[in-house]
Amino acid sequence: MMRRRTTLLASCTALALALGATACGGGPVAAGGGGKSLSGQTITVAGVWSGSEQKNFQKVLDAFTAKTGAKTQFVSTGDNVSTVVGSKIEGGNAPDVVMVPQVGVLQQFAKEGWLKPLSKTTEQSVDTNYASVWKKYGSVGDTLYGLYFKAAHKSTVWYSPDALDQAGVKPPTTYDAMLKAGHTVSDSGLAAFSVAGQDGWTLTDWFENIYLSQAGPEKYDALAAHRLKWTDPTVVEALTTLGKLFKDKQLMAGGQKGALNTDFPGSVEKVFGPKPEAGMVYEGDFVAGVAKDQFGKKIGQDANFFPFPAVDGGKAPVVSGGDAAVVLKDGKNQKAAMTFLEYLATPEAAAVWAGAGGFLSPNKKLDLASYSDDIARETAKSLVAAGDSVRFDMSDQAPAAFGGTKGAGEWKILQDFLRDPSDPKATAAALEKAAAKAYQG
Repeated sequence: MMRRRTTLLASCTALALALGATACGGGPVAAGGGGKSLSGQTITVAGVWSGSEQKNFQKVLDAFTAKTGAKTQFVSTGDNVSTVVGSKIEGGNAPDVVMVPQVGVLQQFAKEGWLKPLSKTTEQSVDTNYASVWKKYGSVGDTLYGLYFKAAHKSTVWYSPDALDQAGVKPPTTYDAMLKAGHTVSDSGLAAFSVAGQDGWTLTDWFENIYLSQAGPEKYDALAAHRLKWTDPTVVEALTTLGKLFKDKQLMAGGQKGALNTDFPGSVEKVFGPKPEAGMVYEGDFVAGVAKDQFGKKIGQDANFFPFPAVDGGKAPVVSGGDAAVVLKDGKNQKAAMTFLEYLATPEAAAVWAGAGGFLSPNKKLDLASYSDDIARETAKSLVAAGDSVRFDMSDQAPAAFGGTKGAGEWKILQDFLRDPSDPKATAAALEKAAAKAYQG
């Protein structure tokens, strides 16, 4: 999300980094009490990030080095975090810190006995600076294991202002109005939506926004914990609602086949790339990072968003995701790793990435002026304002076998549903069968 900032702010951040200090606001950090207290130590941090996200996280690592003297090494795990980290632990080569993108994986790591509880300093920061929902998602039982450093606002529909203007369409506030607006866009010559069906996780996000709005937060929580079966009528209803989009050839760029052959970056390219094929793409706030970094779009001008619209008279949903930092017991350098998490819990650390773009922090103490443009500020404000009504991505709360594995579980079943959305009941039954097996495991 897009480096639009005043020179004053930019130079202020640069100064703060150069001094390794909290110039320009933000309280002191308990990162070894200043000085180069961790000189000569190295921590290894593993996470899913690559490309511009990895580059921007590196700035946070560099700021930590400038502050404490500790060297850092980033290891990209790709999507299968649990498999990669598990094999590194078995091989005696565990990273010190892992940025875990799924609550289900964090819980799995804790149950395996791989995690160290976070320090009192970090816990105090979380209690003071975060809505309690973030502590809940980072905890197993009453123990805090995960610090949510980077959040995603997954209830944003991104669009080309040009495409909507040409069709004479205004951003809609209900799901039905969105599909209707989509038809108007496709009548003007562009497909309405670019759908990244090749990446199953994007389809789970579509489902979750519809389900949260249509069925409500209590049902959402029950389904996320598998206290409610996937064969419940509310699930069938949400799939039917999603199927309205999936079965409409006019609404999706390339139809079902095109969607199934489009990955997430490709879906953004179809709206914001050099040869646009669609007017809108639904995904989280991180769409802006791709539109800006890869296609040179000015966020707020060439690319904008509207909130995921309310379904059937429900409330507009706020679904979030996020990456939680955890400390592994088998890491070689736990003291430095704990200090790193204490640093990540500060607004100072969040400000580094906020200034680079493509980032949201759930930290209430982060000054919104740290964000690089108005759109980032708006999504961050919406996420923080949602407080405890935010619901964490449901597939990320599930065991990885169901909610986080390529070509299996929910990802694959929803891809099959995209291919043929004619029988929501059968899809719900398939989801229940896969979920029952994974939640028993």
